[in-house]
Amino acid sequence: MSASTATAVPPVSADPVASFTAAARSEWVKVRSLRSSVGSLLAVVVATVGIGALVCAVDDGGGDSEAGFDALFASFYGLNFGQIAAIAFAVTAFSSEFHNGALRVSLTAVPRRGVFYAAKTAVVGGLVLAAGLVAGFAAFLAGQHLLGAKGLELSDLGALRACFGSAVYLTLMALFACGLTALLRSGVAVLSMLIPFLLIVPFVMGDLAAGAADYLPDKAGQLVLQQNPDSSLGPWTGLAVTAVWALAAVVAGWVAVRRRDA
Repeated sequence: MSASTATAVPPVSADPVASFTAAARSEWVKVRSLRSSVGSLLAVVVATVGIGALVCAVDDGGGDSEAGFDALFASFYGLNFGQIAAIAFAVTAFSSEFHNGALRVSLTAVPRRGVFYAAKTAVVGGLVLAAGLVAGFAAFLAGQHLLGAKGLELSDLGALRACFGSAVYLTLMALFACGLTALLRSGVAVLSMLIPFLLIVPFVMGDLAAGAADYLPDKAGQLVLQQNPDSSLGPWTGLAVTAVWALAAVVAGWVAVRRRDA
């Protein structure tokens, strides 16, 4: 993030609401100015919809007789890749503040660190939520259409819950990444830690300790995408577990931003 972009932050107001609005508007400008951030946000939709549709398209017609087949979850297989794009978007948006003194410029314009941090997380979360809603409904409709006779309708059990839940899940994972980036001040470190954590750890723990694996942020949160989850957690309870992970990371990030020098 260049200093010239950061100076676009409007002067802070004495009114907390006006301050937050001005800071959020500035964060929106920052996101639009970073091509990598915009690309990551678009990739959330493309990966979630495209890969989910591909999985449904290559189904050989015998999946419904296979153990564990879930027609609803099949549409959202691409979310495993869409979440990586959402995390990359959040990490890019936050890590840009820790290069070339951009954070000092931002805090000069918005000296209330709480307002700055809240505005940044709100903008990132709001954009991922919007992209997630588009991706969720598009992935469901495309995937179920490609499944043909095995496809579900929006009125079927769990369909609307999965469409909305997928957007909430992506948002929570993005906020989780936001908090970790603010804590570690390194996008590379966060991506190097989170990507293997999401792609490898759940499978390892699934073999060694299935009960504990249910409480991992991705495993728990993705229960909302399944029509009949096979877990001790329910769909919304699982999403609540992911929310706890995200909240813990956001709070840790806020403590780091408040206490450390810019």
